[in-house]
Amino acid sequence: MEKQALYDFVAGRTADCRILVVGDVMLDKYYYGEVTRISPEAPVPITHVTSAKETLGGAANVAHNLARLGCQIAIAGFVGDDFHCQSLLDQFTARGIDYKGLIHTDRPTTTKLRVIGGHQQMMRLDFEEAEPIEGPFAERLLNVVRQKLGEGIDAVILSDYGKGACTPATCQRIIELCRGQNVPVVIDPKGSDWEKYAGADCITPNLKELNEILPAPIKNEDEAVEKAARYAMRKYRIRTMAATRSEKGLSFVQDKEAEHIPTRAQEVFDVSGAGDTVIAVLALGLAGGIDAVASAYMANLAASVVVAKLGTYAISREELLDVLK
Repeated sequence: MEKQALYDFVAGRTADCRILVVGDVMLDKYYYGEVTRISPEAPVPITHVTSAKETLGGAANVAHNLARLGCQIAIAGFVGDDFHCQSLLDQFTARGIDYKGLIHTDRPTTTKLRVIGGHQQMMRLDFEEAEPIEGPFAERLLNVVRQKLGEGIDAVILSDYGKGACTPATCQRIIELCRGQNVPVVIDPKGSDWEKYAGADCITPNLKELNEILPAPIKNEDEAVEKAARYAMRKYRIRTMAATRSEKGLSFVQDKEAEHIPTRAQEVFDVSGAGDTVIAVLALGLAGGIDAVASAYMANLAASVVVAKLGTYAISREELLDVLK
């Protein structure tokens, strides 16, 4: 597919795409400042905070990317009853993201608080409970998926950050439900248990995540990545894989062929959130009926924009159109 066709799709058809994001919903908080001296109380730097921001993280950042690209987005996952949750809801409302699928639990809303001095991350505080969520809460999540499938959606993204939402039983039920409706499921994996992703349409690991499920680690080389991808696809009955490879771009592997897509020359500041952008743009292409390889090409271009930003970042439609030019 020519770049002009991708440009036309992003410019004029993303509003027709309906995507459900399911997974570990997070809030990312940042305190930015200047380091002026060492504390007299302990050998730690004192950071004079000059600004702060709160952004959508994890599965919420996947939804944020899609919202900025103009899609119709719904999100499903678990949150707590706390002020971090309220910040998420305010941001979902502002971005037009349907959050009726969020389920309130007695756990804290997963939150990552980072302290940045200059361009250096100095500390991270995590507010979370990561035990698997099962029983009635998990069943309510599945009911949300059933409802959304009944309303009509074009793709489902499972965003697994290992915080309890994506249990083996939940993932398998969602894949089964989507297969029954002929809706593609795209998965951002976490950990070494890929059996829970068996039967998915596409999986988007980075090289580290791919190495975790291999008998022996591989080097970041085209042939080795393609061979490893085919091993994983056979073992877990996954149709396609988009393996992200840092400075070497992205490898898209399917049954009969593999496409190794080089990265776009770009200064890299921060890779956090790049995986969210890749899976969001890839799923957007699939939801819009775009060829899978072309969707992967578009996702790789989008990631080149995000890694040039500091902190969690969601690409806009205008930025994607710029790189598609």
